[in-house]
Parts: sequence; structure tokens; C-alpha cells
Amino acid sequence: GTTAMGLWVLAHECGHGAFSDNRRLETYVGYFLHSILLVPYFSWQRSHSVHHSFTNHITDGETHVPLVIGGDDIEGKKGGDNEMSVALALGKQRYGILQLFIHLVVGWPAYLIAGKTGGPRYGMSNHFWPAFPFSRTLWPSIWARKVWLSDFGIIFVIGLLSFWVLKFGLASMICLYAGPLLVVNVWLVIYTWLHHTDTDVPHLAKDEFNYMRGAFLSIDRPYGVILDFLHHNIGSTHVIHHIEPTIPHYHAKKATRIIRNTFPNLYLYNPTPIYKSLWHVASNCVAVKK
Repeated sequence: GTTAMGLWVLAHECGHGAFSDNRRLETYVGYFLHSILLVPYFSWQRSHSVHHSFTNHITDGETHVPLVIGGDDIEGKKGGDNEMSVALALGKQRYGILQLFIHLVVGWPAYLIAGKTGGPRYGMSNHFWPAFPFSRTLWPSIWARKVWLSDFGIIFVIGLLSFWVLKFGLASMICLYAGPLLVVNVWLVIYTWLHHTDTDVPHLAKDEFNYMRGAFLSIDRPYGVILDFLHHNIGSTHVIHHIEPTIPHYHAKKATRIIRNTFPNLYLYNPTPIYKSLWHVASNCVAVKK
């Protein structure tokens, strides 16, 4: 599963136009790789593009948008006061464990099916069904049709998995595919959650936001030589990826050095080990206030 995450990252680069100058080849590769990992390619390409356009925007952001504490005069997703009450009632340790489970285990399917952690502007979106009873806000113009195209790839792979179960048994499919896929899902949540959330990183209202300011609120973190190799440096070069997502992974380390040296007061890097950062964010990042 950890190795397969590298294929996920390559498909992600295809969605950004960073994989090849041949757009048709790029689409075929991205569609194939994401489909075999049960990711609806065009649906996610669209929602992820919105995430990049509005990084850390409190209303228009598309991934890990936090709840807001305060009255109706504050932009964002209401419910922060209730969430704080839950966190205080559970205590830091139990609340942190709960958040790790919610994010890492059920977070990805909940996002695809119901738009969980998305901004309030988009309502309850669904990456497989761009129509009633789900919100269509995230799928303007031709994107609704592209969502249906994404579904064909998912249906085909589910058919192959069904054949696998009939031919070789359920246990074989779980051990060799479903189990590793859960690991892939854990990694992709880590790479969105940890790189836009921390106790000292703000989320911006519309009068404070612009594209570059949001991009510079991304955080680079240390994953070590092996994980950086397997995952094409997506975690250690996340800032430059948000500043210019068409830069391919094999130029991202050099571009990161340039950004870090040119904008030392803006570039965000947290050297805390990943497992400690995960616990810190899960147990401390409850909601935001103005």
C-alpha cells in the first residue's frame, strides 16, 4: 500500500498537467492509475483543482476546511462551538484517537461520497453522482458529464474485483488489494490533512485571501529518504506544489530550495516527525475562530 501510493501521486500529477506534454497520454495514464485505486479521476481532478485555487480559504476551500467558533457574522462552517464542547468532554487523548480514526480510516470515502471536510460553499457533494439529492455546485458546465465518465472506470475495476473474488476467494482479494488500498487511503489523507493544518496556520476569509497567500500557507514536512522516493517528494515539496502545481516531481526539490532561499519568512517547514505531527494536529486542531 505504501508503494502503491507512488502510483496515486503520479496519477495526481496527470490531473495537474505535470506528467507529460502529451495531454491525451497524460489523461489515459491518470485515468487508468486512479481507477485501479478506486479514485474517480475526472471528479477528483476537478475538486482537487478547487482545493488548489482556494487553499486554506475558510468558505471556498475544498479539503480539510475547519469548523468555525463564533456567531453568524463569521464566515465558514458553523459548528465549532459544539466541536469544542465534544473535545473538552472527551479529553485530549480520546479526542485525538477519535480524530485519527475519523480522518485516516473513514475520511477518504466520506469525502468522496458526501463532501466531508469541504467548504460550506459546495454543500454535500458526491464524486460519483453529480445530481440530486447531492449539490451540483462543485460540478459546473461539462464537469457533471466528466463525473459520469469517471464512474465507468470505477465500475470496470469493481467488476474485475468481483471476478477476482469468484475465481480466487474473498480472502485473497482483501489481503492483496483491499488491505493495501486502505494504506493508500491513509497516506493520501495524511498528505492533505497535515500539509494544510497546524495549530499556528490560519485559514483566510474572502477579504484576506489571494491565491499566493493561500499557497504559502501549505506546510512542508520531513518524510525521510525512502518515503520521499516512493511518493515522489509530495510531502517534502508540498509548498511549491501549491505555488505552481504544473512543476513535475523531479524538479520539485530544486524549486523548493529556490522558494525557501528567496522567501525565508514566508516558507513554512515543520521538522517534527510525522507521527508526532499527526498526534499534535489530531488532538489540538479542533476548530478555528476569527
